[in-house]
Amino acid sequence: MTLAFVFPGQGSQQLGMLADVAAQYPLINQTFGEASDALGLDLWQLCQHNETDLHKTEYTQPVLLTAGVALWRVWRAFGGANPDYLAGHSLGEYTALVASGVISLADGVRLVSLRGRLMQQAVPMGLGAMAAILGLEDAEVLAACQSAASVGVVEAVNFNAPAQVVIAGETDAVHAAMKAATERGAKRALILPVSVPAHSSLMRPAAEKLADALENIDFHQAAIPVVQNVAARIEADSQAIRQALIAQLYSPVKWVATVEWLASQGVDRVIECGPGKVLCGLNKRIDKNLRCESLENASSLVNALAG
Repeated sequence: MTLAFVFPGQGSQQLGMLADVAAQYPLINQTFGEASDALGLDLWQLCQHNETDLHKTEYTQPVLLTAGVALWRVWRAFGGANPDYLAGHSLGEYTALVASGVISLADGVRLVSLRGRLMQQAVPMGLGAMAAILGLEDAEVLAACQSAASVGVVEAVNFNAPAQVVIAGETDAVHAAMKAATERGAKRALILPVSVPAHSSLMRPAAEKLADALENIDFHQAAIPVVQNVAARIEADSQAIRQALIAQLYSPVKWVATVEWLASQGVDRVIECGPGKVLCGLNKRIDKNLRCESLENASSLVNALAG
């Protein structure tokens, strides 16, 4: 069996996440303590008791990264198999890089906290939006965005599963593209509860500032290959990994291509390492032959460790 671990992105956070796992495995709280010290912020207290801050991008991102790394450490400490590949959806790519030893946990949480702040600063609140387009082929979604270009910037930014694409851009243009997509036969077009048009070209100013921060981070050889979002491939060296992280901020997340690539390498078991099971649902839609599991709670973790 060929195993891949995948790490979720923003949206998988929930108040009280990992509480039952932490009650059984002290490594969870130890990892949150390490990350909290690096940020000067109590991330465990935040994700257990502060729902308002939990959903603020600059806090959501380090919380989710820490949660993924904490579960990863428990998996390895209790005899879980070393996966053949790692990947992550958007923010989850940073979690994968920490799990692979490319960057440290401390650097990881500081980076993604900065990433969240830069993303929000790039487009003022209310001027950007994201929407999910369901039940429409990729080409038709792209055409809907093109038809709304006269209104403003709107682009397809997350290719999450067959007939499930997320668009992002300027608010009015996103609404125009949603209308066009519905007219082209989309089953649903839903505004997402996100204030930042992530992965759109509007994020280029944020990417330029993130590039400066990335140059000051020590990158190490990956212990496990990480498939990155931008090109759905493994980058060969630290500078290429950096460049892919910069481009990821204003480029589409090619999740379908990533999962298809993993399957082409013989991967037949995929474990989602983080709260929730969003990626499990997407992965099964991309390739129904994949065995998909999550580590979202204590019982699912025990079951996965049992193989």
